[in-house]
Amino acid sequence: MITTRMTRRTALTSGAALPLAASLGSGPARADGHEGPQNALQNTFELGDFQVSTLLAGTRTVEDIQTIFGMNVSPEEFADVSATHFIPDDKSQFFFTPTVVRTGSETVLFDTGLSAQGTTAALAQAGLSADDIDVVVLTHMHGDHIGGMTDASGNPTYPNARYVTGQVEYDHWAAAGNEGFDAKVRPFAEKMSFLGDGESVASGITSVAAFGHTPGHMAYMLESGGEQILLMADTANHYVWSLAYPEWEVRFDMDKSAAAQTRKRVLGMLAADRIPLIGYHMPFPGMGFVDTAGEGRFHYVPATYQMML
Repeated sequence: MITTRMTRRTALTSGAALPLAASLGSGPARADGHEGPQNALQNTFELGDFQVSTLLAGTRTVEDIQTIFGMNVSPEEFADVSATHFIPDDKSQFFFTPTVVRTGSETVLFDTGLSAQGTTAALAQAGLSADDIDVVVLTHMHGDHIGGMTDASGNPTYPNARYVTGQVEYDHWAAAGNEGFDAKVRPFAEKMSFLGDGESVASGITSVAAFGHTPGHMAYMLESGGEQILLMADTANHYVWSLAYPEWEVRFDMDKSAAAQTRKRVLGMLAADRIPLIGYHMPFPGMGFVDTAGEGRFHYVPATYQMML
């Protein structure tokens, strides 16, 4: 069973999110990705002997949304599906959610967010500083996952960390001539180790190949005390237009056919085995479950109090 550790520190830092939120302001998206006040920047729960925190490193509203999701369906179908799920068909709220895992021996951060500022602010609400991070895992090399590798001055955000990513992913971007990768990731090459499918980051953290969104995109299974949760990263980028309809094309998927096949495989496994997930772009706190909803379709069930028991 997944439980929450309501320690004195957790209670204090959870309460502290409200005054911090008031300082975030409103209006256009800030440099840290936040757009308007937030009432929580972190969500912490126990997974066996692990302590896991999802971190709201940024959020913003994006319009003209069918240029991103459902690119291969008609506007009428897109509008009908959106209305059925009580969401607008012309805009969406994007969430950017790194995850930090305290294993008992190491503190592991998955992805660094849009910027150092946004992620370290959320880490602070979880009772951690950048210096506390022992391992940084990059699920893939899109800018909203690598943007926080360095601060505004170009200094490493996590000076005490070692770095881990997928070999296929790194090799692709190293040869791509990509400005973001060259600025944010390549300088860490000598401190980086590389994984294939089914390999270990640390005890209880295993890589899961989820290629398609990018050539070497990885998910990670967290396992402790007989409990599991899949950190699926960008396997599905929206709980309706991507997760519920895995064959709908997403602009950000570099290989759209492979991404669709990966979604069906990974989501089918989660539904069959009733394993919860953390999704980088799911509505914060980014956690939920998957059920089947007919042939080739799925239903996202947001976590409520399950993680608190």
